Amino acid sequence: MIKAFDTHLHLDAFDDLKRHLDEARSAGIDGWVVPGVSPDGWSKILAIAEGQSGVHAAPGVHPFSANRYQSENAEELRRLLAHPRAVAVGEVGLDRQTDVPRLVQEDVFVAMIRLAREADKPLLIHARESIDRVLEILLREGAAQVGGIFHAFSGSVETARRIVDAGFLLGIGGVVTWSGARRLPEVVRALPAAALVLETDAPYMTPEPHRGELNRPAYLALVASKVAELRSWSLEETLRVTTENARRVLKLDREGRSEGGR
Repeated sequence: MIKAFDTHLHLDAFDDLKRHLDEARSAGIDGWVVPGVSPDGWSKILAIAEGQSGVHAAPGVHPFSANRYQSENAEELRRLLAHPRAVAVGEVGLDRQTDVPRLVQEDVFVAMIRLAREADKPLLIHARESIDRVLEILLREGAAQVGGIFHAFSGSVETARRIVDAGFLLGIGGVVTWSGARRLPEVVRALPAAALVLETDAPYMTPEPHRGELNRPAYLALVASKVAELRSWSLEETLRVTTENARRVLKLDREGRSEGGR
């Protein structure tokens, strides 16, 4: 049976981690990527990845935490990215809804891109109200060399195509199930199958019919079912395509190991 792969969720926010992962496994999910938020959380996400089968880490600096990043953190991040369970640099990018100065965000974002290129790791991109500038920086810094995923995408078909042309995939999450969603369902229908991966962003961005509740890793099954409906695919085809896409961009083999023994 083909299993689902969740490319973005915050397992470090859950207290009863084993229970939630067991529930997700029972729902047919067996791969997860946990992004970093700030340097003080990197060791925790690596510990989770080491202790749980199928879990991978993506240490990085969220734009909300950009003012916590210091130049001395770079060496620690280099060391962590050499870990066999570290598969990406994330969650990194720009956000207009934070009081962290834009220039600080941009400086840290550039540093994350350069470290990702150095380590040959893809990027998990956060771009809230800032996609144009994020794309400009990605193109200028040669980020297509490593590629990655635009997390929690909810923009237009035109914007989605620009992202794919820049060498990145689209993370499709709970928003696609929301009754008021208009643009994202059209993106899922219109974009090439090779551009789509699944995510929950748990415990955030809960899909319907559980909106208003805590999002759980098992709810990736609801996202997968909606994508299958929108693409007129079977659930099996949806899982096959999106899991293969996730493994490809994250450089994982079919057993979920980093290719090349890293």
